[in-house]
Amino acid sequence: MKFKFDKKYLYWGLTAFLTLAGAILFYYLLFHRSNFMGGLNKIITIAMPIIDGFVLAYLFTPILNKIEKSIVKPLCKKVGIATTGKNRGRIRAFCILATLLVVILILYELFALILPEVIRSIQSIIFMFPVYLNNLSDWALLLLKDNPDLEKTVNSLFDQYSVMLTEYANTHFLPRINEVLNNALSIVSSSVISVLKALWNLVIGFIISIYLLSSKEKFAGQAKKIIYAVFDRQTGNEMVKNFRFIHSTFIGFIGGKIVDSIIIGILCFVCTSIIGTPYSILVSVIIGVTNVIPFFGPWIGGIPSALLVLMVDPKQALYFGLLVIFIQQFDGNILGPKILGDSTGLSGFWVIFAITIFGGLLNVFGMVVGVPIFAVFYAGVKSTVNRSLHKKNLPTELAPYMTVGQIEESMAFTEYVPPVKKKNKSKPAAQIQKNNATSPSDTEK
Repeated sequence: MKFKFDKKYLYWGLTAFLTLAGAILFYYLLFHRSNFMGGLNKIITIAMPIIDGFVLAYLFTPILNKIEKSIVKPLCKKVGIATTGKNRGRIRAFCILATLLVVILILYELFALILPEVIRSIQSIIFMFPVYLNNLSDWALLLLKDNPDLEKTVNSLFDQYSVMLTEYANTHFLPRINEVLNNALSIVSSSVISVLKALWNLVIGFIISIYLLSSKEKFAGQAKKIIYAVFDRQTGNEMVKNFRFIHSTFIGFIGGKIVDSIIIGILCFVCTSIIGTPYSILVSVIIGVTNVIPFFGPWIGGIPSALLVLMVDPKQALYFGLLVIFIQQFDGNILGPKILGDSTGLSGFWVIFAITIFGGLLNVFGMVVGVPIFAVFYAGVKSTVNRSLHKKNLPTELAPYMTVGQIEESMAFTEYVPPVKKKNKSKPAAQIQKNNATSPSDTEK
């Protein structure tokens, strides 16, 4: 008797195994999360040079494509140099070298122009800090002198909390200073070792990125080959399409946000130079860097910068605050939409939601990449919902569902109408007795 193998039993067994494995993994993550995170951090630490290489290659790719497709290849065709065969590798090597030179030149110019001024500003702040505190104190005293009620409130608050601050300093702050000083040497040495290790990983990642850029089409082809080998053709096409959408969302948002932040930083520097804001280069760098964070970025950089200007010149702090509000409105309503467009497709609420959640999980890095990550998740959910509605012959637009009460079997949408409550008008007792007295009896009827 010949044994006949049925594939459905294999699928059932595989499904049961994966379900059991998923349950065990969920239990382990739930009750042994520290061990899992420790192992994951160790793997990430080992693979950090490769991760750096992938990140650098991904960031360099748009520049490489622009140089290769818009400058080098058209120039080669115009001169009569073939772009296939061995020349293809030579052209790619030349384009990679040009890309690295452009990136290094831009970074060098930025650091050469900005870094000395930033260092000089920080040194000046440290040196003049006692003077700035005296200026701020004099301004506060003058303000309180002109407002007796405010002076009384501030004095009461100071009397209330000064004892608490003194007690905290004596019992918690001062005893810990000695501990910090004793451990300062070990902290500094470990920090130096961490910085050197990060720089070494970055150098290795830079070398890896060159190999990735030189064969990026080959790696992309290998990935597609694996996808089509594992999945059917329709699923493979859908996965490739989704990966292209993820790439366009990430590179469009990150690249556009970097360009937008550079423009905002330059605009802030020009405006602060015109109105005479102290430390204009330093505050402009802070505003430009923090502007990479969507929505909250201008305020994260604007508030500390305004406090810094307030210590130097309170009047200029007011002008600077108004300038930050103007720049934030200009960026949010004019410049940002022009550069970024609708690269994420998220409303303001979902942007705040993504920044809050991913910022809590991954700190500043999560605040930067949280919006494109959530945009990809949002698009995936939207695509799944639309596909399900399409199978049920229902519209995928949002407008019909905003006022729908129910959907009939004929797929006609019935608008929801809230029920109207009928008012129960009760008659007075005297009126009821009057009506009973004047009404005919049943026998007369």
